Amino acid sequence: MDYLALVVSLPTRASSGRMRVWRALKALGCATLRDGVYLLPDTPDHDAALDEVADEAAKVNGHAEIYRLVARDGLQAAALQALFDRGEDYAHVVGEARTLREELDGLDHAVAQRREQALRRRFDQIVGVDFFAGEAQRQALAELGVLHVAVARMLSPDEPGPTQAEVPLRDRADYRGRTWATRARPWVDRMASAWLIRRFIDPEARFVWLASPADCHNDWLGFDFDGATFTHVGVRVTFETLMASFGLESDPALQRVASLVHALDVGGLPVAEAPGVEALLAGLRAAESDDDALLARASDVFDWLLQHYKDQIE
Repeated sequence: MDYLALVVSLPTRASSGRMRVWRALKALGCATLRDGVYLLPDTPDHDAALDEVADEAAKVNGHAEIYRLVARDGLQAAALQALFDRGEDYAHVVGEARTLREELDGLDHAVAQRREQALRRRFDQIVGVDFFAGEAQRQALAELGVLHVAVARMLSPDEPGPTQAEVPLRDRADYRGRTWATRARPWVDRMASAWLIRRFIDPEARFVWLASPADCHNDWLGFDFDGATFTHVGVRVTFETLMASFGLESDPALQRVASLVHALDVGGLPVAEAPGVEALLAGLRAAESDDDALLARASDVFDWLLQHYKDQIE
């Protein structure tokens, strides 16, 4: 790995200019080799960004030059890479995520959700300047996933836990005109799963909204609760389990919907449009007290999303 080294000196009296340069270097994720020498991995984008910082330094009568830096050997290469370690930043995210989980019982869901989203934004900012991602990033992502599930369960206390099993391929013809049952007051995974069932698996599906999973009849097809026919399996949320069960995973637009549902249900890799979709579905859920009406309106949202993804892919 080669690096770009910005060597900069600024007049001591140009305090506002020094602050602008320092903020720019921090935002870029520069490592400090020594006082006045800042490093970034050698990429065209970083080259252009450091040129802008050098121009900013010149505006306040400072001086800046950019050099390419190459490690002499493996030990020096490791030492340079270590300057970019984001472990401490991720540790703060993990610590705050755990603290928030401990405080959830005393918080309003909206407050907990805002704090969780703020942590997610901070994590995304760190990822943006984590040029050598490793175990610290994976651990922080996993911790945020656990937190996301905990916050989601404030709205849906019966949210299922994952099982470890193979997902058998099923024939859609055997699942037509059936009664499908899930927990009442559906949230993202249940809304999306019901939409998927009616659009792609059982167009004549009838839905029953259960006050408790124990109310599910033996001849109903339960989904998204522990012990249901279709629920979380391994890393798959219920929507993804249904896709795997009925051979729908080859559809790239549906896979995009699945990624969004996964991110909103259990966290994981961020999806850019997820916060907006979450806000829209939360508003629908608050406005509609009837679960059938809620599903009908949410289905429009998922139809639009699917069409949007299809248009992007084409």
